Parts: sequence; structure tokens; C-alpha cells
Amino acid sequence: MLSKKKTVYKAFGLTISSEVPLPELPQLSEVGNGTDVVIEHADLSLEWAQHSGSEKYFVIKKDWILFHFPEKVIFLIQHGRKIVVSPMNGADEDEIRLFILGTCMGAILLQRKILPLHGSAIAIDGKAYAIVGDSGAGKSTLASAFLKKGYQLLSDDVISVTLNHANVPIVTPAYPQQKLWLESLHHFGMESTDYQPLFVRDTKFAIPVESQFATESLPLAGIFELVKGDHQEIAIQPIEKMERFYKLYTHTYRNFFMQGSGLMEWHFETSSKMMNQIQFHQIRRPNSRFTANELAELILTKLEVEEKVYGY
Repeated sequence: MLSKKKTVYKAFGLTISSEVPLPELPQLSEVGNGTDVVIEHADLSLEWAQHSGSEKYFVIKKDWILFHFPEKVIFLIQHGRKIVVSPMNGADEDEIRLFILGTCMGAILLQRKILPLHGSAIAIDGKAYAIVGDSGAGKSTLASAFLKKGYQLLSDDVISVTLNHANVPIVTPAYPQQKLWLESLHHFGMESTDYQPLFVRDTKFAIPVESQFATESLPLAGIFELVKGDHQEIAIQPIEKMERFYKLYTHTYRNFFMQGSGLMEWHFETSSKMMNQIQFHQIRRPNSRFTANELAELILTKLEVEEKVYGY
């Protein structure tokens, strides 16, 4: 884990030079004009003792986030360019990678003023569609249902969104892997023995999807918020104009970073510019049965109808 050898990777549209091996990410043989993000090891124990005070997990300042996973690892994320990793004795390498590719990359994107949405993004007919929702809503499972139908994955867990010169939101591909729970594997007829658990004794698995990974950035045409509940029927409804502000904030990955980072005004302005550029729907599904295939068909039908009626 403490090797000083650096490998260069590509993810979220960024070139990443890392001392921590990240086998999930595509490697680059040529760096070109340098790297966007550096991941390196250092001892952060004194840094944590100095800055944490009464804080148990996070210290958040402008362009500077320090967080501590007790008895496991301390991370420092700076200026959207550097992730410092300070593992403790007995830290699990797989678990540390999950934090790097999740919370740390979410912080990097925010510091670079790139909007990270919490969800999965699918490429459909040259456009990106985001599936957002609370943890456990079934975002990755629904995305996997689309992959089973031949569509491509742009991102799983963290969706990187920027605005182009015309304020059209653009999704940049993350890396070619999904995370699926054991129950979802069984529903799709997949064997858990064919895949690697995310870390020791976990029932969530890393699913490589290189052959169905979209490598080009695509315009974000719609967002589907997935909500599960005790109701028995599947229902879809539009999310109206002003409520979109709330939904975009709610489903921003690690949105609690933004206040201390001084990013609330930026987030409001970004949301204002993009909310009228996309379609926004909520889908309610029952938690009593497996619905991913039905939901995928529902979304495809909805998109087909809107294409005919509205031309998008």
C-alpha cells in the first residue's frame, strides 16, 4: 500500500497520477500535458490532531477537506488537485479504494466546480440519462437492467456534470465498473463467484463493464429520481420547475461539503442554468418485488413518447 511508484489513470475526464493502485480505472501509457490530480501517501495524524477539534469525521474549508475514518484511514483533499492518503495499521486496501473513488473524488469534483450527482448515468441514443436517489433506491440495479438491454454505462455512483458554453449539461464518463448487491446479481442470473466483493465479507460486488462502457461525453437530457416505498404500483410523474432546485441539491454527491467549501452560490447558479435544459421525473417503485426490468421499459417508453410529442 505504501509504494511510491505512481501509475497514471483516466476517470471523470481527469488524468490521475496515483501511488495507490486503482485497478478499476483505465491506465494511460502517455500523460500528455501533465496530470490533473495526484494521489499520494503521507502521515496525516498530526494534521488531524491539529485541525479536528471536536469533529469526529470531517473538517471542511475552502479548497481543503480533511476526513477521518476511525482506526482505518485519514484523507486530505486539496484544491481539486491532490488526495493525500494516510492509512492506519490493518486498513483494508479495497475499502480505502472505495473512499478514494467515492468521497475523495466527489470532493475533488466539487473543488473543481464540477457537479457530482449521486447516481448512475446511462447512454441512450446519443444522450445521457441520470438515475438518482437515496442509497438503496436501486440506482445501480436499474442501470444494470439497461445494460442487459444493450445500452451503455457512463457512470456508477458519482456522475460528473459540467456546463458547456451554451449551458447544456454534459456528463463525462467515470470508469467501467458497476457495484451490485448480491440480490441484484441473483435477479439478473449472475453468479457472485464470478465477481470480486468490494471488500472482505461484503455482499456488494464489483462488476466490470468494459464492453458496455461509453467513453465519450454526452449531453444530459434527463434525470430520473428513483424512490421506493410500500405502495404496490409503479408510478412516474414530472418534477416541476422550482422543486428541481431541491432535487439537484439533495442528489448532489456529498452535498454537505458545499457549505464549508463556499460553494452554495456556485451550486445555485449551476442548478439555475441546467434545470430548464433537461427533463426531470420521479419514479416510485414498490420495495416488495424486483422491478428493474419494468422500470427500464417504462423509461424507454417515456422517452419514446416525449421524442414524438416534444422532439427531444
